[in-house]
Amino acid sequence: QVQLVESGGGSVQAGGSLRLSCAASGYTYSNRCMGWFRQAPGKEREGVARINTSSGNTYYADSVKGRFTISQDNAKNTVYLLMSSLKPEDTAMYYCAATGGVWYSSCPRAEETGFGYWGQGTQVTVSS
Repeated sequence: QVQLVESGGGSVQAGGSLRLSCAASGYTYSNRCMGWFRQAPGKEREGVARINTSSGNTYYADSVKGRFTISQDNAKNTVYLLMSSLKPEDTAMYYCAATGGVWYSSCPRAEETGFGYWGQGTQVTVSS
C-alpha cells in the first residue's frame, strides 16, 4: 500500500531554517505530483508547495514564495521542503500528499482533490 512518511519537523526560532522530508513507498513515483500542505489550529488547510515528479515544475503559495523551496530525489522517491526565514505564522502541522492519478507536466491546484494519498504530518513550531 502507499505510504508517505514525513520527518524533519521541530521547534525553531523566527528567522531559522528547517528541512522537511517525505519518503514515498508502494507508490509509482513518476508522472505524479507531490505536495506539502499545512494546517494550524482553527485555520483552513493551506497548500504550501507542489512539484511534478517528472517535469520538475514547482508551484508555491504566495505566503511562502522566496522563502520555501520544494525539491526531490527521484532515486529515493523522496520530496523535500526547505523552509527558510521562518516566521511564527508558519507554525502548523505540515502534511505530505501525493496524487493518485497521472500528471505529466503540471500539478493540480491546491484546492482541487487530486491529492489522494496523505502522510500523518509533522509539526513545525516557530517561536519569536
